[in-house]
Amino acid sequence: MITILSGGTGTPKLIQGIKNILDLADITVIVNTLENDYFSGVYVAADIDTVLYTLSDKINDDTWYGIKGDSFITNEALNALGSPELLRIGDLDRAAKIQKTLLMKNHTLSKAVDIQRKSMSIKSKIIPMSNENSQIKIITDIGSLDFHEFLIKYQSEPEVFDLKFSDVAPAFGVIEEIENADMVVIGPSNPITSILPIISMNGVEKALKKAYVVAVSPIIGNSAVSGPASKFMSALGYDVSSVGVCNIYKDFLNKFVIDNKDEALKDELLDLVEEVEVTNTFMNTIEDKENLAKIVLDK
Repeated sequence: MITILSGGTGTPKLIQGIKNILDLADITVIVNTLENDYFSGVYVAADIDTVLYTLSDKINDDTWYGIKGDSFITNEALNALGSPELLRIGDLDRAAKIQKTLLMKNHTLSKAVDIQRKSMSIKSKIIPMSNENSQIKIITDIGSLDFHEFLIKYQSEPEVFDLKFSDVAPAFGVIEEIENADMVVIGPSNPITSILPIISMNGVEKALKKAYVVAVSPIIGNSAVSGPASKFMSALGYDVSSVGVCNIYKDFLNKFVIDNKDEALKDELLDLVEEVEVTNTFMNTIEDKENLAKIVLDK
């Protein structure tokens, strides 16, 4: 049984590899909810939906957002009517988001996600990190911005000085799934806005210290594989490198997986963590994903 801590891009790529190796019923995914918000009247839990679509083989793995082959009729109609969307939401994707929004009138986010998981015939557990509303503010040279405003409207271009996110309680099952796992995998998601919000919740770090934890670095050299992780790490005082990532996780980390290009950092990393594996972490093909998954899962 493994438990995966996930954001919305790098880790789902790894999940694609893991699910081809393990029985899906042996996988639990705890997903970041920090960036969840309402857009065009529907509740958008982008990271959760990406995990749902990955485990049900629906994910658009060209963009790592939404459903492959989706249409955008509603989005285009809204644009024509003069109400453009900050997020470009596909029609099938929108239907799932509408259902989640309706379910949440009478259910927690966890229950809504579990209903959707079952409707998509997913055997793995998917648990939102929290059922409480999370908020994040990115302090930049042009002011305080919401996450999607920073990411989409401003294309991650503003200089980042600080990030602040709200404290929330872990959802039911989060602590138990970490404590009962044979292995906890921290995927190569943004360590600041995807993983740190999970491990900062009350009781999570304590549970991780009791578990066997493997993490994959999302940084190769001095830059993130995708997204604004580099800016966020720098703003919080972490070195933009695999060493910086390891310093975030070092208090509970047992094994750290880094890219071949960072092999020169291995000795420095071994001062922080007991085991370091060096391999290709850039996941272009399903073979890349499966090979990385095998190294991650080898205990």
